[in-house]
Amino acid sequence: MELEELRDMKQTPQRLAIIEYLKENKIHPTAGDVYKAVSERFPTMSFATVYNTLEKLKEKGMLLELSIDPGKKRFDCDLRPHHHFLCIRCREIFDVFKDYHLELPEEEFNGFELVEIHVDFYGICRKCKEMEKKSGDLSQ
Repeated sequence: MELEELRDMKQTPQRLAIIEYLKENKIHPTAGDVYKAVSERFPTMSFATVYNTLEKLKEKGMLLELSIDPGKKRFDCDLRPHHHFLCIRCREIFDVFKDYHLELPEEEFNGFELVEIHVDFYGICRKCKEMEKKSGDLSQ
């Protein structure tokens, strides 16, 4: 996300802070996460400012909206092709930079053209697995 790409957007200090936060934090934040972090610097900023900025960045193709976490819109400013892993314990999302060559079943999808593949993985991350081992609780 470069400033020249934002030419036609009004570059307010709040918007620039939102963009800076997205570039520095690869945690796939929600709009609420962004608001909480940036409003520390701009206490009078509204949640609508954050939400509208995220929507504009998404419309411009500078931000991805993820649907991996049910009930929460998460955002990703890394536009390189990649997939995601969601830890079902801590809800942290990890980037997966591996290409998966999948094909559609020819008998069902004859004549279709596959343009893009998004794979979402769900499981338990290393940190949560270690915590489970230490606590002896592997059942959940």
